[in-house]
Amino acid sequence: MVKNNFNIIGVMSGTSLDGVDIIYASFKYSNHWEYTIIESETIAYSSDWLAVLSSLVSQSKTELRAIDESYTKLLAHLILQFIEKYNIKYIDAVCSHGHTAQHDPDHGYTYQIGNLPILAEILQLDVVCDFRVQDVELGGQGAPLVPIGDALLFPDFDFCLNLGGFTNVSTEIKGERIAFDVCPMNIVLNHYTKQIGFDYDDGGKLASTGLVHADLLHELNALPFYKADYPKSLGLEWVVAHVFPLIDSKNLDVHDVLRTFVEHIAIQIAKILPVTKSVSLLITGGGAFNSFLIERLKALTTCEITIPNQLVIEYKEALIFGLLGILKLRGEINCLKCVTGASKDHSTGVIYLHSKSI
Repeated sequence: MVKNNFNIIGVMSGTSLDGVDIIYASFKYSNHWEYTIIESETIAYSSDWLAVLSSLVSQSKTELRAIDESYTKLLAHLILQFIEKYNIKYIDAVCSHGHTAQHDPDHGYTYQIGNLPILAEILQLDVVCDFRVQDVELGGQGAPLVPIGDALLFPDFDFCLNLGGFTNVSTEIKGERIAFDVCPMNIVLNHYTKQIGFDYDDGGKLASTGLVHADLLHELNALPFYKADYPKSLGLEWVVAHVFPLIDSKNLDVHDVLRTFVEHIAIQIAKILPVTKSVSLLITGGGAFNSFLIERLKALTTCEITIPNQLVIEYKEALIFGLLGILKLRGEINCLKCVTGASKDHSTGVIYLHSKSI
C-alpha cells in the first residue's frame, strides 16, 4: 500500500547564497496534499564557503568533485545539527536539492554539489537528492522543478512567483503547467550591494534612492534571453557573461545600478502577466521582503498580489523539494515535460537507502 503520511527534512541552497534552508515538515495525502512546517532554520555560510560557492562556475570538473565531497559533508553536519537542536525523532527521508555549481542544460550538463551517497551514510537516513540531472539527460532544462509543487500545494493561485537569486514563475495554461526563469534578481542585486558594504538591500531602500539609467535599462531589456520562448532557465554563467559586463560598462553609482535593475525586474515580470484582467499572484522568496520592488510590481501590473506568512516566503522551495522527494519515494511523476522541455514526464531524483542507491 502506498504511504500517505510523511515526516520529511527538506534542504535547499539557492544561488543568492544566503545560507542553507532546512525544514522539518509533515505531509499528508487525502485526495490532495496538505503540509505543516514544524521547524525551520536558515544557516548562514561561513566566509570561506561563500568564497568557494561564489567561484563554482570557474572550477574544473576535478576541482568540483573535491568541493562536492566537502560540501556534502557540510550539509550532513548542518542537517545533523538541525535534527539535534530540535530533537527530531521521526524522519522518513531527507530530501535535499544541494547547491547548483554549474548549469548549462543547452549542452546537456548540470552539476549540483552536495548529493553524494555519503550524505545518507553520515546521516544514517534515507535521502532523496540530485533532482536536476535526469531531466537534463532527457533533454530538459533541469529547471524549474518547483512548479509541480506550486500546482499541488498552492492550487488556488493563478501565478506563483519566486523572487530568489533568479525570478521564476509558474502558472497553468489550457490545463498544462508551464514555468520558466524570468530574469536574474538577488544574484545581481546582492552582488552590487556588497560593493557598498551591505549583504542585501533591506526593503529596497538603497534602490529607492537611486535613479533609473535609461540606456542601461533599455540594453538589459533587449537581452536575447527575454525574447526566447519557454521552457528556459538561467544560471550564474549567463549573468557573468551578459549582465555584469553590461552594468559595469556604464560606471554608475551603485544606487543607480540597483534602482535600474529593480525596474528591469519589475518590467520583465509585468511582461509575462496578463494585462487585460486581474489575476491572483503568490509571491515568495527573499525578494518578497523587497518592499520597493513590490511597489513597482503593483504600479506595473493589475495583479491581486498575495505575500504569505514568513515561513512560506522563506522556505517554500525547501518545502517543495521535500514534496518532490516524497513523490519520488512513491514512484510518482515529480517533473513535468511541459515545464522543463524534457522528452517525457518523469520521476526525477536519486534515492540513497543508507548504503545503496536505487
